[in-house]
Amino acid sequence: MPIADSDGTSIYYERHGSGPAILFVHGSGGHHAAWWQQVAALREEFTVVTVDLRGFGKSDSSMPEFDGQDFPGDVVAVLDQEDLTDAMLVGQSIGSVAALRAGLLRPERVGSVVLGHSLGGISHPELKELAAADRAEAVKLPVIDRLLTKRFQEERADLTFLFQQMGTFNVARMQDLRNLDTNGPSLDDIQASGVKVAFLAGEKDAVLSVKTVTRAHELLAGSHLEIVPDAPHSMYWETPAKYNAAVAHLRRTLTAPKEAA
Repeated sequence: MPIADSDGTSIYYERHGSGPAILFVHGSGGHHAAWWQQVAALREEFTVVTVDLRGFGKSDSSMPEFDGQDFPGDVVAVLDQEDLTDAMLVGQSIGSVAALRAGLLRPERVGSVVLGHSLGGISHPELKELAAADRAEAVKLPVIDRLLTKRFQEERADLTFLFQQMGTFNVARMQDLRNLDTNGPSLDDIQASGVKVAFLAGEKDAVLSVKTVTRAHELLAGSHLEIVPDAPHSMYWETPAKYNAAVAHLRRTLTAPKEAA
């Protein structure tokens, strides 16, 4: 069983396939197994790494409380353990915040970061205001309606049930991740790192609007933007073919020009 040591905390992860590396970082209701539709589709062309942040899945969950500020270190521990270089980190929702911070901590190991349905905790007053307005609308909806479309819930009651069951394997909860946004990186911090950033969003995301994501892309010079039609916040689950195609395209095309040592 692969385990990485994150400052004394045992972090569970899995590695599948071979080729350029993609490391997925789950959101508040996920863990390594949530990426089952991605692993099966991508492992023939890429090295696919999935990880459980502390408090999630099979990672150490014995601590009395969890601090979201520790999550980037969990990702770094896996990068170091597997000696990955030029990895692409793909975050889902708030997991994107951990992914971006991990990339900035280890730019020598990370070539690019994909912020899935998230602004990655970027510290910028306009973006914070836009994201807050989106959240104010999202909280008016039941949680499941923020994440999956009504149509999917009706047509795929089985996968909707499994989606909800995924979170029951976790000890940490959403409130344990919220302080990840504290002291987030600036636009200048990201550009200085040499790490490429892509924003990956769904047209029907009820949590973060396309308008907000597009503005973030405009503000972060050199960033990439992928908007997937008819896709919700949990695109990786509901529309995996579209999501996998977008991730594969980004892995094939994103490169980070590093300064010579």
